[in-house]
Amino acid sequence: MSERLNAPQAPIHPITRTHHGIDFVDNYEWLRDKESQETLDYLEAENAFTKQETEHLATLRDNIYEEIKSRVKETDMSIPVRAGKYWYYSRTEEGKSYGYSCRIPVTEGSDAWTPPVIPEGEPAQGETIIMDANELAEGHEFFSMGASSVTTSGRYLAYSTDVTGEERFTLRIKDLETGELLPDTLTGIFYGATWVGEEYLFYQRVDDAWRPDTVWRHKVGTPVEEDVLVYHEPDERYSTWVGTTRSEKFILFGCASKITSEVRVLPFDQPEGTPEVLIPRAEGVEYDVDHAVVDGSDIWLVTHNAEGPNFSVGWAGVDKLNSLDALTPLVAHKDDVRIEGVDTYRDFIILGYRSGAIGQVAIMKLIDGTFGEFQQLEFDEEIYTVASGGNPEWDAPVIRLSYGSFTTPAQLFNYWIESGERTLLKQQEVLGGYNPSDYVASRLWVTAKDGAQIPVSLVHRTDLDVSKPNPALLYGYGSYESSNDPEFSTARMSLLDRGMIFAIAHVRGGGEMGRGWYDNGKTTTKKNTFTDFIDVADALIEQKISAPEMLVAEGGSAGGMLMGAIANMAGDRFKAIEANVPFVDPLTSMLMPELPLTVIEWDEWGDPLHDKDVYEYMASYAPYENIEAKNYPNILAVTSLNDTRVLYVEPAKWVAQLRATATGGEFLLKTEMVAGHGGVSGRYEKWRETAFEYGWLINQATGVTE
Repeated sequence: MSERLNAPQAPIHPITRTHHGIDFVDNYEWLRDKESQETLDYLEAENAFTKQETEHLATLRDNIYEEIKSRVKETDMSIPVRAGKYWYYSRTEEGKSYGYSCRIPVTEGSDAWTPPVIPEGEPAQGETIIMDANELAEGHEFFSMGASSVTTSGRYLAYSTDVTGEERFTLRIKDLETGELLPDTLTGIFYGATWVGEEYLFYQRVDDAWRPDTVWRHKVGTPVEEDVLVYHEPDERYSTWVGTTRSEKFILFGCASKITSEVRVLPFDQPEGTPEVLIPRAEGVEYDVDHAVVDGSDIWLVTHNAEGPNFSVGWAGVDKLNSLDALTPLVAHKDDVRIEGVDTYRDFIILGYRSGAIGQVAIMKLIDGTFGEFQQLEFDEEIYTVASGGNPEWDAPVIRLSYGSFTTPAQLFNYWIESGERTLLKQQEVLGGYNPSDYVASRLWVTAKDGAQIPVSLVHRTDLDVSKPNPALLYGYGSYESSNDPEFSTARMSLLDRGMIFAIAHVRGGGEMGRGWYDNGKTTTKKNTFTDFIDVADALIEQKISAPEMLVAEGGSAGGMLMGAIANMAGDRFKAIEANVPFVDPLTSMLMPELPLTVIEWDEWGDPLHDKDVYEYMASYAPYENIEAKNYPNILAVTSLNDTRVLYVEPAKWVAQLRATATGGEFLLKTEMVAGHGGVSGRYEKWRETAFEYGWLINQATGVTE
């Protein structure tokens, strides 16, 4: 029997950081040296210790993995989407970690808008596999797709891959008529690729801080060295993007900081032209545009926040828009409705918005070419998620709607605009039998200490005895105006079927309740994110929904910062906390403009490098810098060595400091040595990762080991 390992103790190599006359002694900053053997040895020692300390959960992990696997239809396919002359779809095969991208021609004389029914388990008649991700991933420990874009004609496929997790992609072009790869190879590029016709491909590159700062034009068949720089954004707070309107009338080039945006435009038939600014940027003003044809005229529909924080929509002729003052109102600003944007088609417009912490979809028909009225789509459940997507065709009379909830597996509908009819195309199949009535979802509203009403989404088994406290997992994020909507999860069933309650605290800093909800959980109001989460935990305890000895918490990335903060501020409410790729050393990162994303992030967190007040505010909550000599909940931190968004060094330093300072609690660090921000790749590997994390959380909350 091998000797048991002791918890690793990171060596102390103190470095004094001085800003604004304030000193901070950092004992573990040396772990930032990714090439250092001492760093790698420490990470490997932590991995070995974590493996040892979770060995007793091997049966539970295996059971959860097999449960997830048993519920998933491994050989499956998506519903075909029409683009041009083809129906495109993806399919998976049992035993294969990645999928196939396929297409079949639109059959002459068939309904051009009703997808063909393809027999399961066998290739469709006339099928072409345009990309086999399994083949591309072969020989690589990590694999991720960045772009997969086909020209309108269907001739060329542009795809990009990352095999390290560092989110630097290599793009190739495949001639789908011959099956051959063209010699064109673009390396070190950003996500995405935008075709303009068959001749031109627009893409982005990043600067040393991993900011997409440039847009380039590549001409198919020419050397990469001849690619043309179309747009460069010098301001380090802004990131670029590129796309086209669905009408294929315009190419759009945008740039945006966290609080300001600007759009440049180029006619689609002039790809070698110089983009012109549509509306010049103004600090604090965000806008986005889409092209529509109304009453025979080309117009811009503009979603903007110049009239209020929750945005509004206006329109103007394409030749008359040079400022937001030129807009004619279409959708007015409301204090309780957050407009998220419009999506235009030849004969109708889709409006996306949030109301009552629920995402909504409304549709306006263009009657005789003029504006009609937006009609909201209605659904039966109290909490759900709905969105339109996968609709590339400008003249389509139908859109795809995706719908799901905590208890309803994902559904995909055709929604026919003229009749309002919804046709169910596919429902996520849960193998082994699934009855929605076995589970119940609800919405709880918690009053924060300052009076704010915090929405909380909950789900548990219907037969759970809720007259007494139960084990519960409380999840939170609360940053970047990101909303965590209730969606179905086959993996989550392994929690619920073991008697746990799953809850999402929709805390400030997120976008569930509008722009004000976000603004009151960022920069110098960031602590609201943490206190909201604590108030929700207190409510779960006070209402005897759960109890501290059986309540666990989880969050990732910026939500990992939330986990670190609540561990310091209210660790006694939780038995255990899991933090995925956690942003737990934010002050150090925000003081280093040379790091990926830092300058861009100053609008989100504040600029402590140049503002002492911001420095002191961040220092008062930064998880790593506020660890105290007291008992902590048990903590599992999961990270990846090649993460470019939240560097592995943050959770590594955090765990080292916790272990050196805390008087109670077990602290585990698990580092994927070949992965990025999203963790491991491949569906089976991801199921294993989920089983590891859920196994730990279930054991902490319930004590079960199988």
